[in-house]
Amino acid sequence: MLDAFAKVVAQADARGEFLSNTQIDGLSAMVADGNKRLDVINKINSNASAIVTNSARALFAEQPQLIQPGGNAYTSRRMAACLRDMEIVLRYVSYAMIAGDSSVLDDRCLNGLRETYQALGTPGASVAVAIDKMKEASVAITNDGEGITSGDCSALAAELASYFDRAAQSVV
Repeated sequence: MLDAFAKVVAQADARGEFLSNTQIDGLSAMVADGNKRLDVINKINSNASAIVTNSARALFAEQPQLIQPGGNAYTSRRMAACLRDMEIVLRYVSYAMIAGDSSVLDDRCLNGLRETYQALGTPGASVAVAIDKMKEASVAITNDGEGITSGDCSALAAELASYFDRAAQSVV
């Protein structure tokens, strides 16, 4: 796993070049938003259980067949597995957000996830809807501003949304 800094350095090193002004400016912006980034992650982590639970409730309200007999989340064991998977995705999205890079999300969470769900007969489209609901909740927390260092959080919200979008696209 590389954070944004290590990734930029590794890319420049592979090309045998100094860091460009554009790369340095991008890293400077990340440092400038560092406290806001940490505040966002702290709020998501503090609300992780509610994010997962409320997203699952909304998913099952829209797709009740998932929790009916024969559904993929029917029985407490399957429901627990569903909630566990949602929590894992949320956790790795938070790791990507703190690193400013999706490689940890890709390598440790999403790699092979679609194939796993296909093998289990889990509907990827439903998983993607659950991920989108977690994205909505997490972006709302980011845009709320309460408990976050003052300043515009739109870039952080967009970055966060991109990690959720990446996760949702990987399962369908």
